[in-house]
Amino acid sequence: MRFGEFTVDLAAGELRKSGARLRLQEQPFQILVILLERAGDVVTREELRQRLWPADTFVDFDHSLNTAVNKLREALGDSASSPRYVETLARRGYRFLAIVERPETRPDPAPSSGNPFHDQPAGRTFHRDLEVPVPQRSLTRGLLALIQVMYLNFYVAALFRLPEIQRITSAFLPEWGAQVIFAAVLVTAGVGIPLRCYLISAVAFDHQRLGEKFQRMFLLILVLDQLWAIAPFLMTRQIGFGAAFAATAALLYVPFSERTLVRLAYPGVAA
Repeated sequence: MRFGEFTVDLAAGELRKSGARLRLQEQPFQILVILLERAGDVVTREELRQRLWPADTFVDFDHSLNTAVNKLREALGDSASSPRYVETLARRGYRFLAIVERPETRPDPAPSSGNPFHDQPAGRTFHRDLEVPVPQRSLTRGLLALIQVMYLNFYVAALFRLPEIQRITSAFLPEWGAQVIFAAVLVTAGVGIPLRCYLISAVAFDHQRLGEKFQRMFLLILVLDQLWAIAPFLMTRQIGFGAAFAATAALLYVPFSERTLVRLAYPGVAA
């Protein structure tokens, strides 16, 4: 569909302005599609709730809808006070104001182009930004929870072995360096334990705004995870230097894996 200088590609789930793709999260995009389908008519807030949030979804609907509409207006360069595209009707809903050009009926699609992102298997949903098939949310949420449990075990085990950590660090660091490592373990574990407990509970209860909150906390999580990536070197005597190095290299990537899992499980937020 087209309106003004914007084009909406329903198949790809993309909004473009003069040919340039705009980043628009899933819920604002869905609201735009609904408004385009009913251009000129009033779409009530209740209709949007039924289309976007199933009856068994527990969410602050008013806040979520207002946020999604504001993000849609931001992408369109629109204003609530002097709308060109999305008009707000107080206590009723929204109306799309611009003229919408609808696509004509297209012929049958051409044979396969060989592009895996164009020739998607029937019945499979692909993530709009990551260009990968969207897995079951139970799988992505389960993996995300397991990562939090892993780090929680790191923190608890380190606190139980503080004397051993101090002995190991004192063997190859000066006294002040060993004290810095000791203090860093205490502080980061003290911060990390409640953080991981929060993430585990948020995943368990399927908190719908977890994606948004994770994005805000990502810098803190990245710093914590990168610091604790060196934890395997505290077990060098037991597992050897090579295994410790390999484990550290893998752990350095884990925070980015967490971010990807969050984007798959909660696609409404672009990270």
